[in-house]
Amino acid sequence: MPQIFLFNKPFGVLTQFTDGDGRPVLADYINVPDIYPAGRLDKDSEGLLLLTDDGKLQQAVSDPAFKLPKTYHVQVEGIPDDGALEKLRIGIKLKDGMTKPAKIARIEGEPPGLWSRTPPIRYRASIPDCWLEIIIREGRNRQVRRMTAAIGHPALRLIRYAIGEFELNGLQPGELRRVPDDLVERFVSGLPKNTSYRRRRRKK
Repeated sequence: MPQIFLFNKPFGVLTQFTDGDGRPVLADYINVPDIYPAGRLDKDSEGLLLLTDDGKLQQAVSDPAFKLPKTYHVQVEGIPDDGALEKLRIGIKLKDGMTKPAKIARIEGEPPGLWSRTPPIRYRASIPDCWLEIIIREGRNRQVRRMTAAIGHPALRLIRYAIGEFELNGLQPGELRRVPDDLVERFVSGLPKNTSYRRRRRKK
């Protein structure tokens, strides 16, 4: 049975196990052999990262062709009006083309279970901020940040809360949790039948 692990990536940690410059990496938190991140999360973003020992699952999570929804909680500068949010819902033009329609909702107050970030974001007393829930099915580089910037509301903090059916659900920064086998089996059974399989081993 393949393994899937959920990891809450802290701010400032690279989505890789080694780094020649001595920056924080996954190996500083994870001591499970032969598992690899399925997809990436920017250094300055936080939240859910899936790791697995199965190449088929890596492909399914990271490849936009499989259209797994990814849910983000995003703190933005300013208060976007309905017109700005509608632009994200129907698709907005970025330098690499139009985005696909996204699901957008305002979050009243703060997201449930929010933890303190180290370092904290830089607040400006003269500029309000708010939280949005953004669900996309694409995987462009820094896409969510570019989307909110395109409507004039730069992201101050970005947390990935869910990938498909997998959620943080109380997982704290730096914590790793193994997904039960029955849930892994259900996920695998829902993958496209032509998904290629490959197993990778971590370089020593």
